[in-house]
Amino acid sequence: MDSVIRPRKLVPAADLEPVQRPTREEAMEAVRTLIAWAGDDPRREGVLDTPKRVVDAYAEWFEGYQADPAKELSRTFEDVQGYDDIVMLRDIEVESHCEHHMAPFLGKAYVAYMPTNRVVGISKLAKVVEIFARRLQTQETMTQQIADAITDSLRPAGVAVLIDAAHQCMTTRGVHHRHVSTITTQFTGVFKTDPTLRQRFLDFVNRK
Repeated sequence: MDSVIRPRKLVPAADLEPVQRPTREEAMEAVRTLIAWAGDDPRREGVLDTPKRVVDAYAEWFEGYQADPAKELSRTFEDVQGYDDIVMLRDIEVESHCEHHMAPFLGKAYVAYMPTNRVVGISKLAKVVEIFARRLQTQETMTQQIADAITDSLRPAGVAVLIDAAHQCMTTRGVHHRHVSTITTQFTGVFKTDPTLRQRFLDFVNRK
């Protein structure tokens, strides 16, 4: 008899059955379980309504799963009157949750693109950031996703994205280092190939 313990073959995510979304009551029961696991009594008056509040909060924090960034960027305008320079939004609020600990990370996003023959309403750029932020994320992945979404929908000459955020999974647990922020960047097209243009973007980021 073969007594060797063999590693289990991992099934590619694409081959797995779709996850069935739990009911609201099942989600609330999971919160009660966590309260009990933490050492409290989920029947205690102070936490009796906590499961409802947590589920409501999760519905808001993770509403990005129900939104489509491509749809937000689908309405474009081709009458740009010859404009051929950077379009940039600064200081877009980022409120997201780390996929490793489900702890918040908070910061700012800076997004720019170099239009070719069409532009999009500037609020849509902020909406794209919000959609990806309202999912379980790593900051690195989110930075890439924002750049990819703008590239795929607008076909610009280039895209630049910078996110500066503080992660509470680092400040409130683990190493407990406060006042530390993480910066991630993604440059495509002319922002990647032209150092002068890239520096202009970074100068705009740092402008007070």
